[in-house]
Amino acid sequence: MLTGKSIVLGVTGSVSAYKAVALASNLTKSGAEVDVVMTQSAIKFVTPLTFQCVTHRQVFCDLFERPSELNIQHVSLAERAKIVVIAPATANIIAKLAVGIADDLLSCVLLATKAPILIAPAMNVHMYDNKITQDNIAKLQARDMHIIAPDHGLLACGESGAGRLPEVERIADEIHSILNQKDDLAGKRIVVTAGGTQEPIDAVRYISNRSSGKMGYALAKAARDRGATVLLITTPTAISIPSGVELQEVETALQMREAVINSTASADALIMAAAVADYRPASPSEGKVKKKGSKLTIELTLNPDIIGEVRGNVVKIGFAAESQDIIENATSKLKEKHLDLIVANNITCTDSGFGTDTNQVILIDGKSEPEKLPLLQKSEVAHKVLDMLVQILTK
Repeated sequence: MLTGKSIVLGVTGSVSAYKAVALASNLTKSGAEVDVVMTQSAIKFVTPLTFQCVTHRQVFCDLFERPSELNIQHVSLAERAKIVVIAPATANIIAKLAVGIADDLLSCVLLATKAPILIAPAMNVHMYDNKITQDNIAKLQARDMHIIAPDHGLLACGESGAGRLPEVERIADEIHSILNQKDDLAGKRIVVTAGGTQEPIDAVRYISNRSSGKMGYALAKAARDRGATVLLITTPTAISIPSGVELQEVETALQMREAVINSTASADALIMAAAVADYRPASPSEGKVKKKGSKLTIELTLNPDIIGEVRGNVVKIGFAAESQDIIENATSKLKEKHLDLIVANNITCTDSGFGTDTNQVILIDGKSEPEKLPLLQKSEVAHKVLDMLVQILTK
């Protein structure tokens, strides 16, 4: 989704500058052309060579350094950037930007660019909480600059509180969101479900499945980027919570059913990407079941058909994880549940389905020939699904 896009990554003098290396690598692997601009303080923490090794591009540090392939460095970098990201952003660079000081290469780039600016503060908790810093951040927000709030936790100085540089995945997600914004779902409310439900056997054990939640989270992010108001109903996963998305956490199929029924009453679309368990233990124990004998028999009862119960004028998109007769089984499910679209995939493929970052799906609407997509990143699959949703909503 970032292929060929020019990103300027500004790195300033914070101990968390080492995390910026992982961010530069993440963006490069996503296809972006990452130009790193370091302040003289940043060089004290991480060498330019480290960034050059992960981006395979020249690293810029000195305003008066003799240009190579660029003309006037700060102007050329500023003009070709699709976004300028400062991570980590110290209190110093935030203050300089707030009042328009341009006394080094990075601050000159920031004043010269017309691209969106994303700032990820990282500093001592008291420096971050200081009214001057907070006033400066408020000024930058008022000028339509994007601020990603720091994480809470133990800081390098030994203090604990707000000031940790956000995790790389969170910053990268924010960059994706800013660069890939559309508005073809503006004004629409979309409910997305994700993850595998957990059906308790007792106070310790539960029945679940192999769903990682990655497809559902990708759909929620993509819908957000296209202007929709998104509610993500999710079971516990290991995925970072997407910014700009309303979150409702559930565990069981019954909890998910209640959340979906309540939320779809005012929704334009439901995308049911969660893997809901077909059965649940009929009588889960409140305590821990002790080991007795060589066998344990658990009586299971059928879980509700959540998407099938949804009524009203809402577009319904379901998923079908199949191991054989993919199109036939998915089409049958499409008709039985009265869906507008079903996304089918073969779970026996090692590079598609549960736990992978890629997926190869077939889009079936029951009105035209099934559309077989090539192997794509789940983020790309999400946009293909939303393209179909836009067509349905505009008919």
